[in-house]
Amino acid sequence: MRIGDAAAAAGMTARALRYYEEHGLVIARRTPSGHRVYEPEDVRKLRTVRELLDAGLTVGDIRSFAPLLDALPPEGIPELFFAQGGARDGDGEGAAGGTATLGPEQHCRTATEVARRRLADLDARIERLTRLRGRLARRLGEPAREPGGVAPYGRALRE
Repeated sequence: MRIGDAAAAAGMTARALRYYEEHGLVIARRTPSGHRVYEPEDVRKLRTVRELLDAGLTVGDIRSFAPLLDALPPEGIPELFFAQGGARDGDGEGAAGGTATLGPEQHCRTATEVARRRLADLDARIERLTRLRGRLARRLGEPAREPGGVAPYGRALRE
């Protein structure tokens, strides 16, 4: 299928698809006239990439274990981190350097390590933003509130 059809099937724009291709997350085949052609497997991979991005990972994070996306079973993302027990053994060994020569267990371990680093980064950002919010609220004379609560004016800011 052509780029527009593949992008639509994956729930993204052709521009986003080109961006992911540019970063090595998917590789299009080319027709003799140079048009990109994608297979259903590419669409599945692109949906997985979107799901991982929506979960909080970055394109760089995903690139670090991109070869694993080719072998991802239909079960999808849960298997990305637990295929063949690779991430469940908890031995903490990770892959150093690139992932091109790693086996499935090392890929899973790498994916899990990347996801845990991203989670720690998100926790640190939330903590920092919570402190900043508290400082600003105090300067405005706003009452303290429980972490995770939504201020009455929060809805208006999101609309």
